[in-house]
Amino acid sequence: MAGIIPVMNTLDEWLAHCERQHPQGISGIELGLDRVQRVAQRMRLSMPCPVITVAGTNGKGSTCAMLEAIYSEAGYRTGVYTSPHLVHFEERCRIGREPVAADALLPAFAEVERARLGDGGSGDDGVVVLTYFEFTTLAILRTLSLSGLDVAILEVGLGGRLDAVNIVDPDCAVITCIALDHMALLGNDREAIGYEKAGIMRTGRPVVVSDPVPPQSVLDRALEVGAQLWRIGKDFHFAGDKQQWGWAMHPSQGGRKFSGLAYPALRGANQLVNASGVLAAIEALRPRLPVTAQAVRNGLAMVELPGRFQIVPGEPALVLDVAHNPHSVAALAENLDAMGYYPVTHAVFGAMADKDLPAMLERISSLIDRWHLTDLPLPRASRATDLAAVLDSGAGQASGGRSRVAGCHPSPLEALRAAVLEADPTDRIVVFGSFHTVGGVLKDGVPRLAARHLAN
Repeated sequence: MAGIIPVMNTLDEWLAHCERQHPQGISGIELGLDRVQRVAQRMRLSMPCPVITVAGTNGKGSTCAMLEAIYSEAGYRTGVYTSPHLVHFEERCRIGREPVAADALLPAFAEVERARLGDGGSGDDGVVVLTYFEFTTLAILRTLSLSGLDVAILEVGLGGRLDAVNIVDPDCAVITCIALDHMALLGNDREAIGYEKAGIMRTGRPVVVSDPVPPQSVLDRALEVGAQLWRIGKDFHFAGDKQQWGWAMHPSQGGRKFSGLAYPALRGANQLVNASGVLAAIEALRPRLPVTAQAVRNGLAMVELPGRFQIVPGEPALVLDVAHNPHSVAALAENLDAMGYYPVTHAVFGAMADKDLPAMLERISSLIDRWHLTDLPLPRASRATDLAAVLDSGAGQASGGRSRVAGCHPSPLEALRAAVLEADPTDRIVVFGSFHTVGGVLKDGVPRLAARHLAN
């Protein structure tokens, strides 16, 4: 028998309701598709347009943003689901390249609640308890399904095989870089993690693998399910110099080429790998969604994604990056190294306690002179004082054993203010370690300010 539908008038009320439904565990994560599929069936949820699902450890958000930009420039109405958000929940659902209005999500949240509480005429009764991620995913998928889209681009939240996004069958799957992260849930090595990511593959449909050295489990799974495997370095490749780059399919895949491309507007050497996978996905869906070379050029030139090696104008130089595992921190370090010389680099750093903190810090410590550590507003976040202990035990010490920890702070913005006060105009500040670290400084409009002005 159906329960009583609560009256919710704002998105914040619905999100608080979602958080209350599934309080078990510190993280509120419970992988599995049974619950979310059951509610989706009650909702008769389907996606009436081509779907691209993107999984991977790093590069998912950039891949989704480039797909969105190129298809938009080609004249298609795009819908994108990504997570987590940086500042506002609405960032998770973009329609026509704009975050959906909070009020536009309310009917979908109410529909999910009705479906999870009762049968809705389906004959399947009984209350279904959903996690926060499952509930919000269903609401966003419903919103996208009713938005008259030409293409839907869905980012997997965690893993792939058992992630709520995987209830939707993709017309093309993309698997980006696979690295060690969320190991307690996904497995202790790249093979195990790769197997989970490969769960988004579908029989007879293309899967683009843009990891240059994919785990064997990914390749084996493609063969097992009969997916059409497109691998970077084998079925498509890229090459470039300091001014431009080019991309080409292998002749066996049709041999299409793009030459003389400007570098993607998203900064970082790793973005060419992501962009190559994007172009392969676009080629895979070309029969249904044709795209011109000009749309590719314009899309790559105009793509935007906050928090991915984002450089904020002003003095001192300010870099924002959501790098939050050893592989992404290594990429950040490479990109910082390529920026040139700065007398002193200050870090604003906050991270989750379940991350491989020693490995993360080892990859970047040689570039950081002063650390400003911050608490984050989540139970599973590491305290700033605990981060200081990790740094002082090894990576955070300068020669002679002197600590490079400049201070511990209650919030990312407080840490950033302290870093700005300490820095000279010619220095550099990098904010990283978590979406919540970067989001904590973005929420107060930092991109609209020169970093030096934060001290005022």
